[in-house]
Amino acid sequence: MSPSFETLVEEVRNRSIEEKEELKFLLDRALIEERRSELQANHRRSLNEVKGGKLKFSSSIGELKKSLAA
Repeated sequence: MSPSFETLVEEVRNRSIEEKEELKFLLDRALIEERRSELQANHRRSLNEVKGGKLKFSSSIGELKKSLAA
């Protein structure tokens, strides 16, 4: 069983400054990678929508508002 969030927070608080900085660095990198993966998945989905004719482009503000309201 994994430790609770509160336990993890307390463990981090009890670490040295150097260890906290390393954890911060690792968390920042992990968040960047997760966001990058999310962006790639969205990009792939958009490409598939374009290929499937589901994604439409328009420069009309009225059409944009209409599509957002739907």
